[in-house]
Amino acid sequence: MQLLVKNARQAVLICSKKQRFLKSQDIESQFVVLDNTSIAIDNNGFISKVGKLCDITKEIPESQFKEVIDASGKCVIPGLVDGHTHAVWAGDRVHEFAMKLKGASYMEIHKAGGGIGFTVGKTRDASEDELLGLYLQRLTLMLRNGTTLVESKSGYGLDTDTELKMLRVIEKAKSRQPIEISSTYCGAHSVPKGFSEAEATEDVLNNQMPAVMNAIDKGEISVDSVDVFCEKGVYEVETSKQILEAGKKNGMMINFHAEELNYIGGVEMGAEIGATAISHLEEISDEGITAMASTDAVAVILPTTAHILKLKHPPVRKMLEEGVIVALGTDFNPNAYCVSMITVMNLACIMFRMTMEEAIVAATLNAAASVKKSDMHGSIEVGKWGDLVLFDAPRWEHIIYQMNASEIVSHVVRKGVVVFKK
Repeated sequence: MQLLVKNARQAVLICSKKQRFLKSQDIESQFVVLDNTSIAIDNNGFISKVGKLCDITKEIPESQFKEVIDASGKCVIPGLVDGHTHAVWAGDRVHEFAMKLKGASYMEIHKAGGGIGFTVGKTRDASEDELLGLYLQRLTLMLRNGTTLVESKSGYGLDTDTELKMLRVIEKAKSRQPIEISSTYCGAHSVPKGFSEAEATEDVLNNQMPAVMNAIDKGEISVDSVDVFCEKGVYEVETSKQILEAGKKNGMMINFHAEELNYIGGVEMGAEIGATAISHLEEISDEGITAMASTDAVAVILPTTAHILKLKHPPVRKMLEEGVIVALGTDFNPNAYCVSMITVMNLACIMFRMTMEEAIVAATLNAAASVKKSDMHGSIEVGKWGDLVLFDAPRWEHIIYQMNASEIVSHVVRKGVVVFKK
């Protein structure tokens, strides 16, 4: 046996019946926290036992474990899942933060040569090795903050060569560090300079996507999802639909940006074509909420973006109360430089009035559902990957309550192996 975590003060299992997700109304009856709990992980990295230490050691003596962690005084939660990131890029945009503090809007910064266009230029110029080095550094920071599964997008290339370069970087990183990565092709992140929306759409459909599929067929990359920035003045609803449906036809899940800055009906379109997940949603309509609640589409909420850009808050309470599956993500990117899902949970509770139970479900099981990986991630259950976060606290809620809660993380475990120890 690989690992025994023994005598944890509290263990947040999330659920115990292999649920794929939990809606808000399910949490009161299905959310599971156990006191004085031990967890056994086998040599293949799977959780094999959850319960009292005496019951586990009756079947498996403590001496048979390669490693034993005495978790007395600690709490344990599942490995955290980051449902939305843009972590492959070059260039520093800290100067834009100073511009924002002086009152510049997102679009004013964009017109001044900043924003996505600035990062695109730097990312196009960077070598693959340079991008990989930067990406691995960022993944290491995420791991130290308890993230064990992350969704990661391309999208700072906006041309075939750079989008492929980014996807190759994501692919290489999968085998060079512990975090599991769900990769997303996001060639339609913005309309490139000098292109019209129609020209950019044609380039994505006729040049970029065929090249991505060719690389997949050759085994050079694997891509799980397709993404579009569905927004007024960028990719409107109909062009977004064309790109998303083309990705779906090629075997990709639909996982896209919608209703961030303006309401244009992107959510309703996404629900209609079978989106797995839709992100941002600051401007979602009541009809959009109803459409999402009637499907299994996951709403990936990004508190850092609403906070940093001073956007209208998405109506998260209404989504929760009407039965939408809600997940969380950092939206890590040059504009929202946050690697910590722990910070995101705190913001979600304060900004959007999520309960702590709703927040941790959104940062584990539901975020895993947003990339269709909740069968193996997002809860502490027998048969799932042994991904755990241990921290020093009298109750599990401290991981959200404490504003510096990353400092209390003592261990991060991935597939039964301690990959970070304080």
